[in-house]
Amino acid sequence: MARCEVCGNDYDMAFEVHAQGQVHTFDSFECAITRMAPVCEHCGCRIVGHGVQAGDRWFCCAHCAREEGATQIVDRVGAPA
Repeated sequence: MARCEVCGNDYDMAFEVHAQGQVHTFDSFECAITRMAPVCEHCGCRIVGHGVQAGDRWFCCAHCAREEGATQIVDRVGAPA
């Protein structure tokens, strides 16, 4: 069993996320999102999807980016297939 680094639950179905040279252990996607997802700089929600980037700032959507004065929005979607 492994202990979730967010809630402390010792769970037999815990999983690891390997990111940026670190290993994290979670018992649920909710805990993984709580620890790892960035936060929208306008509304404060967790960015679970692609989000948008304006300069070095991150937003959950283009609307929030515009509300913060962003005029150039970069969608982090991969190249078309």
